[in-house]
Amino acid sequence: MCRWIAYRGELTALEHYVTEPAHSLITQSIHALEATASVNGDGFGLGWYGNHPEPGLYREIRPAWSDENLRYLCRHLQSRLFFAHVRAATGTAITRANCHPFACGTWLFMHNGFVGNWSRLRRRVEALISDDRYPSRIGTTDSEAIFLAIMGAGIEHPVAATEKTLATLTDFVNQNKPVDRMRFTAAMSNGRDLYAFRYAVNDKANTLYYRESESSIVVVSEPLDDDHKKWISVPESHALVALAGERARIVPLFQQQQVAAE
Repeated sequence: MCRWIAYRGELTALEHYVTEPAHSLITQSIHALEATASVNGDGFGLGWYGNHPEPGLYREIRPAWSDENLRYLCRHLQSRLFFAHVRAATGTAITRANCHPFACGTWLFMHNGFVGNWSRLRRRVEALISDDRYPSRIGTTDSEAIFLAIMGAGIEHPVAATEKTLATLTDFVNQNKPVDRMRFTAAMSNGRDLYAFRYAVNDKANTLYYRESESSIVVVSEPLDDDHKKWISVPESHALVALAGERARIVPLFQQQQVAAE
């Protein structure tokens, strides 16, 4: 499965988190320790916020470890909020349009997971994308389709929009016999706030960790170093909400529905 990192904090060069650590994202692309696939060589991408409301993007289909541009970019690019992702494809083509992160307006999104039998469910999932968001559908992945479905489900309330979309996807995978599996470990941001989600249906969710200081928060698929005590694991069926100017908090998914049912 894919590996990724999201950072928000003081202005910093991307290299301090993407290429330099002992277990950097480039290292994870060759030898991931907490993924079903240890090699993530089906492309990579960077997304960052700078002087414009919309994020910058750089995506490439070559493996992260073999692209000489990546180290130069990460050394010279500086940002207060950025995403980086190395991809392990789950059945869709290895194209630039299918590499993460994905952008729509001011939002960035990246994903580690899959939605059941994508070839069987693709048409139904794509039907969740609102007409005004569908022109942003460039690739063929389930990840991009989910992102755009969330965007149209009320992105002004990101957690609620994600819950709404996940509830529908859960219904889709459970309707098939035998039931399909789904894993959804994702991050999204509007350039100020940072959100991450860990969820699965009929399967175990992919790992998600974060580390927070007074000045920054780093969210990762797996730790960037051997000091695991510094990293907090996000529980399954929970979201990490890190609003600008506030400490991060962990919230259970579908909490409002559970309260209403009681």
